[in-house]
Amino acid sequence: MSAKTNADVLIGGKIYTLSGYESEAYLQKVAAYINNKAGEFEDLPDYRRFPADMRATLLELNIADDYFKAKNQAEKLEEDLDARNKELYDLKHELVSLQIKLETLEASMKEYETKNKELQLAKARLETALEDALAGKAEPKANTSARRD
Repeated sequence: MSAKTNADVLIGGKIYTLSGYESEAYLQKVAAYINNKAGEFEDLPDYRRFPADMRATLLELNIADDYFKAKNQAEKLEEDLDARNKELYDLKHELVSLQIKLETLEASMKEYETKNKELQLAKARLETALEDALAGKAEPKANTSARRD
């Protein structure tokens, strides 16, 4: 836990001592935000005619409005982040599945290549044997016809 911070801030022309666990810069930023909001209302023509409690209530309502809008935006961003994280998880899962499928297909391809080489060798042996057999049959016929002469 951070150390407690005290900071003198100027709000509405008065000095206040704020105390909290945030940095002094943060407490000054909060005071500046309140002063800016009050300044927005001071620029409105009829604002000064309102009683002080009504002006304070309008300022509080405006700050609460900003808070709820920011909170709503943060919730939407969180939902968007959750949706993107889910999509990322799904894509990673799909990638892993595709990698496994690719590895399986590559293994099958190597197996088929090996079988293909074996079949090519068997084919070459059979063709050679066939050629030898055909050549062997052709020679005796040639010898037979030569004997008849």
